[in-house]
Amino acid sequence: MQNRHKRKQQHELKRQNNKKSAETISNTKEEEPFPTHARPTPDECRAIRDSLLAFHGFPQEFARYRKQRPYLITLQDKEESSHLINNCDEKNDNGVKVEEEEESVLDGLVKTVLSQNTTEVNSQRAFLNLKSAFPTWENVLAAESKFVENAIRCGGLAPTKAACIRNILSSLMEKKGRLCLEHLRDLSVAEIKAELSHFKGIGPKTVACVLMFNLQKDDFPVDTHVFEIAKAIGWVPPVADRNKTYLHLNHCIPKELKFDLNCLLYTHGKLCRKCTKKSGSQQRKETLHDSCPLLNYCDKLS
Repeated sequence: MQNRHKRKQQHELKRQNNKKSAETISNTKEEEPFPTHARPTPDECRAIRDSLLAFHGFPQEFARYRKQRPYLITLQDKEESSHLINNCDEKNDNGVKVEEEEESVLDGLVKTVLSQNTTEVNSQRAFLNLKSAFPTWENVLAAESKFVENAIRCGGLAPTKAACIRNILSSLMEKKGRLCLEHLRDLSVAEIKAELSHFKGIGPKTVACVLMFNLQKDDFPVDTHVFEIAKAIGWVPPVADRNKTYLHLNHCIPKELKFDLNCLLYTHGKLCRKCTKKSGSQQRKETLHDSCPLLNYCDKLS
C-alpha cells in the first residue's frame, strides 16, 4: 500500500515536470523573431480591421465562432462587437435565426485537418460525408482506412488526411481512454500547443486554428492568404517565413483585434486579386474602380 502511494506521488511529480517542460519549450519557441520590426502597430491593426470590415462586412462563415468570443474590453469595442454579432446572425430561408450546436474541440480539429490544401466547399462536404458515414468518432476509429478515405475523398489528399485523423483518434484512445478533447479548455495555451503538437500531421497553423475558433484563445493563425498580405504590406521583413510571421504577428497584434482581423485578412486574401500571387478559380471581389482597401498601406499592391 505504501509502495503504491509512493509510485502515485512519483507519477504526479513526473506529470508536473512534464507540464513545466512543455511550457518552457513552448515559450522558447515563441520568442519574438523580429524584435526591431516595429510593424504592425496597434493603430494600424485597428485601421486595417475597420477598412476590411467596411469593404467586406464580417464573413458569414466565421459568424458562429464570433458569437462565442468574450466581450471586448472597452466600451467602443463592446459596441463594435455588438454591431458585428447583430449583423452576422445566420438565418434560414424564412428569415428566422438559426441556432447551431456548439462544435466540439475534436470536431474542430478534424475540420481543420480536412481544410488543408482544398477549398472551403470541398472541406465542408468532406466533413459532412464523414459524419454521415460514421455517426461517432468511435465508428471512424473502428472502420477500415479505405472506407474513411472514401468518405472524405472530395476534400483531396484522402489517404493522408484519413491516416492523420485515425492517428489522432487512436492516440486519444490510448492516452485518455476516450475520444474527446474537451479537457483542453482547462489548459493554458502552452499546454494546448504541447498536447496537439504531439499528434502526427498537426502543425502550427492547425493548432492555431483550433485555439482561435474552438477554444476562444487569442491566437492568430497564418495561412497562405494572411502570410502573403502580411509580407506585401510590410508587417514582417521580406525574409520572414510563415512560422516566424505567426510568431511576430502574435506578439504585435492586440489580443482584442486578433479574431476579427484574422478572419477579415483571410477573407480578403481569397477575394482580392491584388493581394495574392495566385488568382485561383474563385471569383474575386472588385469595386467599380478595381480598388483595394489595403492599397494605402503598400505600393506593392498598386
